[in-house]
Amino acid sequence: MADVSPPAATIWVVDDDRAVRFVLSTALRDAGYAVEGFDSAATALAALARQPAPDLLFTDVRMPGDDGLVLLEKLKAAHPQLPVIVMSAYTDVASTAGAFRGGAHEFLSKPFDLDDAVELARRALPEPEPRVDAAPVPAPAAGDDAPQLIGDTPAMRALFRAIGRLAQAPLSVLINGETGTGKELVANALHRESPRARGPFVALNTAAIPAELLESELFGHEAGAFTGAARRHIGRFEQAHGGTLFLDEIGDMPLPLQTRLLRVLAEGEFFRVGGRELIHVDVRVVAATHQDLEALVEQGRFRADLLHRLDMVRLWLPPLRERLDDVVTLTATFLGNAARRLDMPPKRLSAAALQALRQHDWPGNVRELENVCWRLAALAVADTISAADVQAALARGGRARPGAAAAAPGQWDQALAQWARQRLAEGASGLHAEVRERMEAVLLDAALAATDGHRGDAAARLGVGRNTLTRKLGPGRKR
Repeated sequence: MADVSPPAATIWVVDDDRAVRFVLSTALRDAGYAVEGFDSAATALAALARQPAPDLLFTDVRMPGDDGLVLLEKLKAAHPQLPVIVMSAYTDVASTAGAFRGGAHEFLSKPFDLDDAVELARRALPEPEPRVDAAPVPAPAAGDDAPQLIGDTPAMRALFRAIGRLAQAPLSVLINGETGTGKELVANALHRESPRARGPFVALNTAAIPAELLESELFGHEAGAFTGAARRHIGRFEQAHGGTLFLDEIGDMPLPLQTRLLRVLAEGEFFRVGGRELIHVDVRVVAATHQDLEALVEQGRFRADLLHRLDMVRLWLPPLRERLDDVVTLTATFLGNAARRLDMPPKRLSAAALQALRQHDWPGNVRELENVCWRLAALAVADTISAADVQAALARGGRARPGAAAAAPGQWDQALAQWARQRLAEGASGLHAEVRERMEAVLLDAALAATDGHRGDAAARLGVGRNTLTRKLGPGRKR
């Protein structure tokens, strides 16, 4: 009997970019697949009405007419088992999470290696991954300027893809990264893109709460549980019911509390301090630390069973010095945010200023860069920021590179005098209130940067009360 080979798998490539469509289709044909190309979602859907569905489909996201995510939604409604690989040059958390939430088999960042694309097709075809439809998550409201993860380097693209996948899974996540890399932003993204998005997101920095108060903060207490407990207090676990609880700096949690936390993670229940009522909660816990928890376990300072419970999935955030190509986008974003907050035109960076930013090693990571941008927006005199402005801003934050020129004494008040003369010559009024607000913003950011975001320490360094500092930061500021 003649040996009959099975027919080649059929792959469709949907992309309005003719060059991308051509090279990807050619590479897939060379690998032995039967390939058809389409320049829009409409032409692909029209073909689908005339002929059998393909075995695999690649689609771009941004196209005229229906975009790739709309096409994905229509394909999954008609052919739920069809594996779809979504391609895009715009790789961020919202795009990747939207693709995976819609049922995408994988997300392919442009530009991509053709060998990687062919290998991805090979893995997708034999046994498409089963997917569970998640509850729809509301998109962020228009104009929402909450802090977002920013980056387009390979490390950040990989992180976005991981967040997109993990957001849909009810797993505990442990985030590792240096101070200032954005661990809370990752936790917030995991919550925002998950089926729990309608529930609360509650964050607690365990290192910022005195050990004797941390138990009450986590689990709450009943009236009379201890001296000063005049009324019942609802803890963070109850506040986060139905949503996500983010525990930052988990490595600093005292051992007795680690035992209580382990029970909550295992059983979903606990008692308030001084209480007899068993409280049941449905909470997803995301923890973060800059410490080596395995080393803490060896030293007897962290429970091994708690680490295993928290470390179902681990995400690593790269330090800024390992993704310097993102400095341009981050700086533009932070300068724009500062300009809006200070109600002033956004400043531009000279090529030399950008080079100075890229040459810095950023020990404080993205948080340090953001603070530098605030100082540049508030204190740089000209509309175009120079390399000298950057060095001065780094020096003001105590982060200048060795040998960098420090800001000369009196430099800031000379700049202020020049600015005031210019504004007065323009006929401006109300300068006192404007300067006071801007100077306060600079002082607050500098103090928070110097104390790694600890509001109590920052208030003490500035010589004001913690409540005063919190009021001046406003409800939208998070540190």
